Amino acid sequence: MSHTIVHNVEQVLQGKHLQVEQALAAVMAGGHVLIEDVPGLGKTMLARALAVSVGLSFKRIQFTADLMPSDIVGGPVYNPKDGSFVLRPGPVFANIVLADEINRANPRAQSALLECMEEGQITLDGQTVALPAPFTVLATQNPIDMAGTYPLPEAQLDRFLIRLSLGYPDAETEAGLITSQQFSHPITRLQPVCAVGDFARLVACAHDVTVTPEIARFMTAIVAATRSHPAIRFGASPRGTLGLARMARALSCLRGRSYVDPAVVREVAVPVLAHRIILQNQGSTPKSAEAVIQDILLSQRTPQ
Repeated sequence: MSHTIVHNVEQVLQGKHLQVEQALAAVMAGGHVLIEDVPGLGKTMLARALAVSVGLSFKRIQFTADLMPSDIVGGPVYNPKDGSFVLRPGPVFANIVLADEINRANPRAQSALLECMEEGQITLDGQTVALPAPFTVLATQNPIDMAGTYPLPEAQLDRFLIRLSLGYPDAETEAGLITSQQFSHPITRLQPVCAVGDFARLVACAHDVTVTPEIARFMTAIVAATRSHPAIRFGASPRGTLGLARMARALSCLRGRSYVDPAVVREVAVPVLAHRIILQNQGSTPKSAEAVIQDILLSQRTPQ
């Protein structure tokens, strides 16, 4: 089933097999995804194609500087017929929510997502309302044209299970886009390949993937190394350790394995941990967070 979903998404986003796998694994793990890249590389299409393929409800929120929290979560609306107030649910009430260009909204609007992402619920007019399950936020942001944007605070970055970058397609894939999008975009023809019940069973399967004590110590050692590395000011929290385990389980399940292999842990370590660390930024040419995590992985002994 998981391979069918990946193949279906790749009809829209070609040449990005690894990123599609990781994004689907994050949704299976009940996590949130931050897609960071330059415009026009298919960030929005990845979110839409995932939602359509797994048959889940989908809503899109365009983040702008004047966006208010009520535009995201909803709020009480006055009913003139009887003078009462009725709770109007916002677009966050969906299984997959696309927060497009999330860094263009002010901090007040960004903070409206914090409770949603961490607790799977919102508080409206003193009432706690549960969000649909599963619930995943797929947020996009551009690393260019930063004027008038509001960088995500570390507390909110830490709530994303993984951070992805799609990158430019190769020449052959890009040439194929001309033919595949000659008359319409493939997203308009995409159909679900997975029923809601089937996806729920896929999620349950990911929970059953075995993590041996040796692999658990391996993951813990990687995260602990981020707290003592000389290039890192603040390392990853225990939330990063749990995220690493959840992502490794989900990706292993997606590939048909009943256990977590050390190679999978090394594969997901960068997308899970790179956005959770704060670098010292010392020196004229400091390394990127991704490069520092790679250095840590090289220093760790792989368990048998």
